[in-house]
Amino acid sequence: MRLILLTFFVLSSFIFAKEEVTVSILPQKYFVEKIAADKVKVNVMVQPGASPATYEPKTSQMKLLSKSVAYFSIGVPFEKVWLEKFENANKDMLIADTSKGIKKAEIAAHHHHKEEADEHENEHHEEHADHDEEEHEHHEHHEEEEHAGHEHHGLDPHIWLEPTLVKIQAKNIYEALVKVDKTNASFYKTNLDKFLKELDSLDKELHNILKNYEDKAFMVFHPSWGYFSRRYHLEQISIEIEGKEPKPAQLVKLVDEAKKHNIKIVFVAPQFSQKGAKTISKSINGNVAVIDPLAENWDENLIKVAKEIAKSYK
Repeated sequence: MRLILLTFFVLSSFIFAKEEVTVSILPQKYFVEKIAADKVKVNVMVQPGASPATYEPKTSQMKLLSKSVAYFSIGVPFEKVWLEKFENANKDMLIADTSKGIKKAEIAAHHHHKEEADEHENEHHEEHADHDEEEHEHHEHHEEEEHAGHEHHGLDPHIWLEPTLVKIQAKNIYEALVKVDKTNASFYKTNLDKFLKELDSLDKELHNILKNYEDKAFMVFHPSWGYFSRRYHLEQISIEIEGKEPKPAQLVKLVDEAKKHNIKIVFVAPQFSQKGAKTISKSINGNVAVIDPLAENWDENLIKVAKEIAKSYK
């Protein structure tokens, strides 16, 4: 009898075992689970507090890849070096590019880098302010690879911080899930449709929060919020200079810029230094607020950021 029960439990564990998939960053875990729910176990490479620009996988994470049926890439810098290694570690694993169909913009230049920086930003602002998922064209994969490791000069990888871009990513995730698990295709489609509606609602809520603050500026250490800014008609001013803390003369210009725009809050991310932000904040009698572009509670995080920006102008 014991043998029969043991055999039953062993067989059950195989039958009901979840497929494993891996993503690069925490917000992707949120996206995948919105569509797959409890059908898959999601492993995340870049853990809280780590930066996708400098991240290197642990040995234990590389071992987990051997169990994954799919890897969802998104175009963050570390993928340029590691994605091929991930593929070699598990030849049967599907590599799904969730950025497929998104035309990435140049990462926002600092205001004082070049004379044409503002003009360039304004062109993107006008071009992308009302963009919809249909307006995004597929950017050639080899070009993305060329720029992925040069975040401060190349294409902006922060496509997960703008709901209409996430709609495109969600569809790519759905298509990949169906490829590795056709049995649950209808389940995934139902959840996809529900998630797309949630994204539309979130987009509308963010517009409502920020509608009275169009063309207002906010200051942040790392320029993660370019797509978010364009979507909601804001201006992002970054503190870092080529990924480094600004020098004293540059800090003076940034303080002047903050005063010019009546900025009273300076945003920092837990992955980056707060030194320059605190100096600027003190000079403008403002506050420093921590916002994490890699937060797992993705929708709540975007609403929090929008409310912080709105509150800073009240």
